[in-house]
Amino acid sequence: MNNDLLYDYIIHLGDSSMILGQRLGELCGHGPELETDIALTNISLDLFGQVRNYFQYAAELLGGGKTEDHVAMLRYEHQYKNVMLVEQPNNDFAYVIARQHFYDQFHFMLMQALVNSKDERLAAVAKKSIMEVEYHLDLSTTWMKRLGDGTEESNRRLQDAIDHLYRFTQELTTPTQTEKQMANLGIGPDIEAMQEKYYNDLHAVMEEAKVSVPANVVFQFGGKEGRHTEQMGYILADFQFMQRAYPDMKW
Repeated sequence: MNNDLLYDYIIHLGDSSMILGQRLGELCGHGPELETDIALTNISLDLFGQVRNYFQYAAELLGGGKTEDHVAMLRYEHQYKNVMLVEQPNNDFAYVIARQHFYDQFHFMLMQALVNSKDERLAAVAKKSIMEVEYHLDLSTTWMKRLGDGTEESNRRLQDAIDHLYRFTQELTTPTQTEKQMANLGIGPDIEAMQEKYYNDLHAVMEEAKVSVPANVVFQFGGKEGRHTEQMGYILADFQFMQRAYPDMKW
């Protein structure tokens, strides 16, 4: 196995959850109710815990005394391989829920497939994470239905969020060359084969939530190749500050 290829694949697996975790962390103390505030914070912690497991593995592949902190925080923007969806800001609670649900539908399918990876370390991370991810999906599904089938205002806000964020969904199931190679090796799943089920499940929830699939969507791609939206720079400015200001700091 080429270590560089495996490292790049692990970055693909970890970066989207890490950036989403950072976005959710911004909401601590700002949830619409105490229970939901705590739930979103816990999801952020779950995601960072999963990312730490990935990046400990990635740091071992790098060698040279590198740690998961180095992998997570000391790369340049173009070296992050997260999907553009998770970079999108917390405009309001409907945006938070739509973004979360779009990601959770894919993430749960990914974990279900990754438990069968030929790489024992990645399979173990998936087995450890899958129950957490199932909870994330259950929460975001419940809130999609509550907002969509709630008041006229909550439905409008959710539809606005979907109209903006839906364009970023197809990147989740569109493989890069790295993902294709790892699928061929049996280390990662064929995410392109997941696309039909992903949209079937997503649209079923949207129908129950009484919101519409946007028409004439021009899907956006590039995050997994290191081409990000303008939001990414602001995220990294916050995320990397301590490590950049105090190199090799220890808690």
